[in-house]
Amino acid sequence: MIVARSHLSRRSLLTAGGVAAVALGAAGASPSAAAAPADNPVDTPAEALRRLQAGNRRFTSGHGRHPHQGLTDLHRLAAGQHPFAITVGCADSRVAPEVLFDQGLGDLFDNRVAGNIVDDLLLGSVEFAVEEFGSLLIVVLGHERCGAITATIDAIHTGGTAPGHIGTIVDALRPIVEPVLDQPGDPVENGVRANIAAQVRALSARSTIIAEKVHEGALRVVGARYDLDNGRVSLVA
Repeated sequence: MIVARSHLSRRSLLTAGGVAAVALGAAGASPSAAAAPADNPVDTPAEALRRLQAGNRRFTSGHGRHPHQGLTDLHRLAAGQHPFAITVGCADSRVAPEVLFDQGLGDLFDNRVAGNIVDDLLLGSVEFAVEEFGSLLIVVLGHERCGAITATIDAIHTGGTAPGHIGTIVDALRPIVEPVLDQPGDPVENGVRANIAAQVRALSARSTIIAEKVHEGALRVVGARYDLDNGRVSLVA
């Protein structure tokens, strides 16, 4: 259940039971108390996107800076965080946003689940970052040869079911993937791209918080696809 906006407050989120504050790394800090980023500040969604794109170019060219990833940076961030971008990515072990975008501690608010699916829990996590930290960009990050998409296609073709709670993932992806199975090209790739676009739409369609920020120009939501073979991240939605 998503907390009603009228009841949302930084203090209540950060202190209720002490759990949310520890889990999300906020430790009771407000944006004004957050440690300043090591790089120049990012002030607009466009600047946030450019920073990620520049970082991915460094990664793919073998010139990554691996910025602010040491203990000194961790100590600096202990007072608070101010991530400039939010990622909604797949849990695949090869798709680590800080690595792909050559970013460091405190830069990205990562949300990762197989199939990069926006369910209620993940949506609440994204809304928390938008409200609490003023993050400027949301990137829905899918990738080629996605196992969750492949499992969904297999279930559709065979009429079978996935074991355990994997079936929940397949059930969430089925209405997105099934309509594109007859399209030309590789069915997994078509499913990956359709899913990225669907999750981008879901973020604004299901969240008043996100939709309002986008309307104000304070936030941008984009879809991106990661190429496992060369490491490049390209915008697709």
